[in-house]
Amino acid sequence: MTAAALHAQRAGTRKLGRIGLQLYTLRDMMKRSVPRTLEEVAKAGYREVEFAGYFSVKPREMKRLLDANGLTSPSAHIAMDTLGTTWESTLEDATIIGHEYLTVAWIDDGERTVEGFKRIAERFNTAGRAAQAQGMKLAYHNHAYGFETMNGQVLYDILLRETDASCVAMEADVYWMRQARQDPLDWFARYPGRFHMLHLKDMGPPPKNEMLDVGKGVIDWRTLLSRSDAAGVRHCFVEHDEPRDPIESIRSSCRYLRALSF
Repeated sequence: MTAAALHAQRAGTRKLGRIGLQLYTLRDMMKRSVPRTLEEVAKAGYREVEFAGYFSVKPREMKRLLDANGLTSPSAHIAMDTLGTTWESTLEDATIIGHEYLTVAWIDDGERTVEGFKRIAERFNTAGRAAQAQGMKLAYHNHAYGFETMNGQVLYDILLRETDASCVAMEADVYWMRQARQDPLDWFARYPGRFHMLHLKDMGPPPKNEMLDVGKGVIDWRTLLSRSDAAGVRHCFVEHDEPRDPIESIRSSCRYLRALSF
C-alpha cells in the first residue's frame, strides 16, 4: 500500500494520544501549590506536562509528584542563559524528572538580527550535543518575532538551516506562527521531521486575533494535526497565556482535543 493510500485510509480515524499542558497556563496556581496544581491537571484529562519553572520543588520530589498523578514531563522551558555554566547540572536534574527535551522559549531583543540568530544556532548546536550525550535534545519554541525578515532572510529559517537536526528540535507554537501571518503547514513541508512538539492555542478572528481555548477559534486543527507525523510531532501541549478561568480553560481545550478525529 502506498503512503498516500495509507494516509487516506487513516484520515479521520486518528486521535491524539497523551495530551499535554504547558504549565505556564497555570503559573499562578503553581506559585501557590505545585502538588495541588498537578492534581487538577490530571483530573482535567492531561497525561503530559511541560514545565515553565519548578517553583523550588527539587527534581526527585517533582518526579514523585508526577508519578503520583499519572503524569510525565517530556519537556521544560528554560532561559537562554541556562545553556551556560549551569547547563550540566540542568541536564542532570532533567534526567531525574524524565525530560526528553529542554526548550529555550525566548530570544532577547538585542539578538534578533541575522548575526544574532547565527550565533544562537551555534550555541544551540553546542548545547544540543551535550544534551544528546545525556539522551535528550535541546529545542526552541518560537514567538511571532522570529518570522521577521532581515537582509532577505527570515530569522526563524536561520535556526532551522543552521542547527543540527540530530540534537536540536523545534517546538512550533501554532498561534504565534499564525500571528506572524505564517502557515505552519508550509514550515512542516519545508522542514519535515524537525517539529517534535506543538503548542496548541486557538486564535479569534481578525483584527483582534484574540488567544482562545483550543477549538474556539479559527485554526483548522483537524488539517494541522493530520500533517503532524510528517512534521515529526511527538508531543502536543495546550497553552493559554492569559485565560480568564485557568481550570475551565484547560478542561475546555482537553475536551475538544479528546473528541477530535483527524
